[in-house]
Amino acid sequence: MNPAPTTIGKIETFIVPPRWLFVRVEAADGAVGWGEASLEGHGEAVEGAFEAIRDRCLGEDPDRIEDHWQVCYRGGFYRGGAVLMSALSGLDQALWDLKGRRYGLPAWQMLGGKVRDRIRAYAWIGGDRPHEIADAAQGRRQQGFSAVKMNATAELDWIGTPRLFDAVIKRVEAAQAAGMDVGLDFHGRVHRPMAKQLAKVLEPLGLLFIEEPLLSENPEGLQQISELVSTPIALGERLYSRWDFKPFFEKGAVDIIQPDLSHAGGLSECRRIAAMAEAFDVAVAPHCPLGPLALGACLQLAATAPNVAIQEMSLGIHYNTDGHDLLTYCRDKSVLTPQDGFLPIPVGAGLGIEIDEELVRSFDKDRHRWRNPVWRLADGSFAEW
Repeated sequence: MNPAPTTIGKIETFIVPPRWLFVRVEAADGAVGWGEASLEGHGEAVEGAFEAIRDRCLGEDPDRIEDHWQVCYRGGFYRGGAVLMSALSGLDQALWDLKGRRYGLPAWQMLGGKVRDRIRAYAWIGGDRPHEIADAAQGRRQQGFSAVKMNATAELDWIGTPRLFDAVIKRVEAAQAAGMDVGLDFHGRVHRPMAKQLAKVLEPLGLLFIEEPLLSENPEGLQQISELVSTPIALGERLYSRWDFKPFFEKGAVDIIQPDLSHAGGLSECRRIAAMAEAFDVAVAPHCPLGPLALGACLQLAATAPNVAIQEMSLGIHYNTDGHDLLTYCRDKSVLTPQDGFLPIPVGAGLGIEIDEELVRSFDKDRHRWRNPVWRLADGSFAEW
């Protein structure tokens, strides 16, 4: 039976550790939905963007998710970008969660039903300067993972010699020796003169993918690297809409896209991005070094998009400190606990994640001010983090 019509009565935001921003939408009939608008290092800016969202959405029908998406995306004249799209992402997730809870359905059921029951997951090992990789990889293997991702390198200058790559190769080999498939994240730290060399020397190692060998603001260079090596090229965490992804599909510059469901327009837009990728025979591996709501949204996408190949998760990642980890705010921690290297598709209503609201409100009182570090090269100039 359909519930009676209602309106959006309240939109709240919470800045909670380690570096997340949660969104709570409450309907006039008392129904509640949660989303995640985390934009690492820019939580205050995203929270400010919600002022305009409240002006446009309060008092409106929460079931009209696509209409809210269009109004919030197009209605403010200026559109796109990390801040506005992260805010919209959190709203979109929360509206799917709210609608699912009002109708008693998982979001994937409202999006057409499941194409799979579980999705392969990978976890991070090491930090920005990875060490003891073999032990870390073995630890992930004992947790049931068969795949990991690690940073390729710390800061690199614009030019150098191939001997700088030896340590990268040894770390990858150490992780593979522990029985893991490895994805390597360049993190946009490597500039074009060295990225080509590094991608080439890594090719024989048989990586799952190379992530952000160059920043996505350089599609021509990315296309060149994709034509230079057979290793799959992955990117997308700094792209925020289907229009941002469009030129990479057209140029054939990417093999795996990594939209972040808390940056790229939420579940609604990332489902469209995944469909575009499918038309170009491109795989999807959603970016998610974030919290439980972002991961819950990712699993709804994995349930419905056939080309989702693997899912990142932040369990035990080096950003999660002082007792705040992926499952901290979850009432039912089993929903996001990997099983034999896979994450099950949640069967609960909405995003399928039960949030401990009391805990969220408690930690919001002492708001984090997380910032990424600023690195410098030996000559004192700025280095990409």
